[in-house]
Amino acid sequence: MSPRRIRVLKIILLVFVVLLIGAQFIRPAKNISTAAPGPDDLTGLRPPSAEVKAVLERACFDCHSNNTRYPWYAEIQPIGWWLADHVKEGKAHLNFSTFGSYPAKRQSRKLEELIEEVEAGNMPLASYTWAHADARLTPAEIKSLTDWAATIRDDLPAK
Repeated sequence: MSPRRIRVLKIILLVFVVLLIGAQFIRPAKNISTAAPGPDDLTGLRPPSAEVKAVLERACFDCHSNNTRYPWYAEIQPIGWWLADHVKEGKAHLNFSTFGSYPAKRQSRKLEELIEEVEAGNMPLASYTWAHADARLTPAEIKSLTDWAATIRDDLPAK
């Protein structure tokens, strides 16, 4: 390789490293509420069993509540930006922290979507379970969670 080509590669590498270091100072806001997370946020709805509560906390709340447990690698940018966007998108689809304030029609629709997504194996996301193996759901947990959601949906006032 020519000295000129090596010099260009060194400059490119230096610029990349400077950009990567600079990115560490641009951090997204954390999704951490002062309120304690939990299924109690499902105001007025049938409270989940201990098993369903554990499943919700372990597999759902990081992306679908106002309290995310951040892994150590969330401090590394651009991974932190990706996680922040992922959580924002998850909460836009369903936020258990505000679920009790949804109108009955929206609650019913969201519960139906929850049932469909979990039964289809689309939730929790594969990208989430790679780093959070404990979030993988067993067939029994899927049944408990979807049965609970169906019971709540069926108990809601007429749409």
